[in-house]
Amino acid sequence: MTTINGGDAVYRVLRANGIDTVFGLLGGSMLELYDAMYQGGEIAYVGARDERAAGHMADAWARMTGKPGVVLGAQAGPGVVNIVTAVAEAHLAYSPMVVIAGAITRADQCKDTFQEVDQVALFAPISKRSVMVTDPSRLAPMLEDAIRLANTGRRGPVVLHVPRDLFAENVPAIEPKPLQIARPGPAAPADIAAISELLAGAERPVIFAGGGFKWGQGHDALTALAETLEVPIVASTGHADVMRHGHPWFAGQAGPRGNRVASRLIKHADVMVVLGARLGFNSTFHSNDYVGAETRIAHVDVEGSAVGRYFPAEIAAQGDARLTAEALTELAAKPACDAWRESFVADMESLRAERAEEAAIETLPMHPRRALGELREALPEDAIVTLDTGNTCLQGADRLAHYAPMSLITPLDFGLVGFGLAAAIGAKAATSDRPVVAIMGDGAVGYTMIEIQTAISHNLPITIVVLDNEAWGAEKAYQQEFYGGRLLGAEIQSPRYDKFAELCGGKGIWVDGPGGMGPALQEAIESGKTTVIQAKIDPGALMTLRKDLFKAPQKEA
Repeated sequence: MTTINGGDAVYRVLRANGIDTVFGLLGGSMLELYDAMYQGGEIAYVGARDERAAGHMADAWARMTGKPGVVLGAQAGPGVVNIVTAVAEAHLAYSPMVVIAGAITRADQCKDTFQEVDQVALFAPISKRSVMVTDPSRLAPMLEDAIRLANTGRRGPVVLHVPRDLFAENVPAIEPKPLQIARPGPAAPADIAAISELLAGAERPVIFAGGGFKWGQGHDALTALAETLEVPIVASTGHADVMRHGHPWFAGQAGPRGNRVASRLIKHADVMVVLGARLGFNSTFHSNDYVGAETRIAHVDVEGSAVGRYFPAEIAAQGDARLTAEALTELAAKPACDAWRESFVADMESLRAERAEEAAIETLPMHPRRALGELREALPEDAIVTLDTGNTCLQGADRLAHYAPMSLITPLDFGLVGFGLAAAIGAKAATSDRPVVAIMGDGAVGYTMIEIQTAISHNLPITIVVLDNEAWGAEKAYQQEFYGGRLLGAEIQSPRYDKFAELCGGKGIWVDGPGGMGPALQEAIESGKTTVIQAKIDPGALMTLRKDLFKAPQKEA
């Protein structure tokens, strides 16, 4: 009987399921798998300089490909623990990820062995499943289970812990077949009919579209629905790429990170059809300040438990966003709401004029909205943008331009800082023919700046735009508004990241002021090199988001 070792078995399962790239940091817990990848030659390996960054790369790769991103926690203990942040991020983004986590040998478990921690328990609350493989014959089947679970229903990360000795154990040779993943259908016909009837009688209808359209490749279906009904489309937070920027029926993002037009739509609508979204905290603050208390809601999501959870749903349905949109396009009639349409068109013209004014601000240091306006105009239509968390990125959430499907990757609900650079590398590994631009603050880049070397080493050219306001801007804004301007820890000094890129073998561009950001972005992309564009921006141009968390200082009598 022909046998192979556990590392080769893992390699074969990954290869059979179309996983052509994995991310990680070399460690001693799974060298047989590394050797199998070397000898097999059909799976590319991107070696990061930190396991957290490798996890963010896998997360972004998953979002671009629709397949589970695989990250190797190749060193039991500290190497695996370093991935916790990335798994929590993927968990709250509903991004499919499979972590193959090295563990100490079975014979050494529960002996306070070197680098031993309870890895299974550590990941259990932040993943769809965290499980230990205990027998070599179960390694390949459990990996297949992990891939299936990560990409089934509402997606998410699965962590498979594999003791060091299982990678070396011999098992019967396998030739695995690709897994068949069960896919959801549209909402039930009765629900489609009810939603169509609700829309037909609406005077102020809006469609609230979420990430379900991205996972379901529903960009065209959503556009067709909007054009058939001539109803405004609002995107949930972090999904401003569900429709083409500038489309006449697309309002952009609503809510705390959105724009005034989209926010007005969902607050004053009499009927809102929610497709592939949760109406979650990031988009609504769970508040009637954003979703009207009297709005009649039809809610469809792939996860039934999310439907109507935060706002009552008059029609509650479970189903795929794209397929449901296609069914509605076939059945629903254009509602008679011309006054609402005319108001929307006028509001969008006003918003575009406002954005044009922002893009012409002449302050020095440059106003962040001027920088974002220049970036918006210069971004190629096929560009992928990764957007970090922070004050400047908060202002950028609805001020950029996304034209092609799958053009925006953000941290979503975990809201962590330092995500954008590593995510850009993962996106580039998934789509080598599209330019990838990470837009970040100066503090955020410091988290993962060494990964600039990773991008260069693996020939994955990306552009990193550093908007440098010399601060942890979100917290500085809170200290200024709610704590009398008493700043502690808010102001920081960052190095010349553009020079650091040059030291790594990449390209650096320093932008002196207004007018320079757009040409710099064009130069960076045309160079084909990993490039850092750095610009000082106005440290006073801050805005607060979570006003609900703080009380304004009392004025003296």
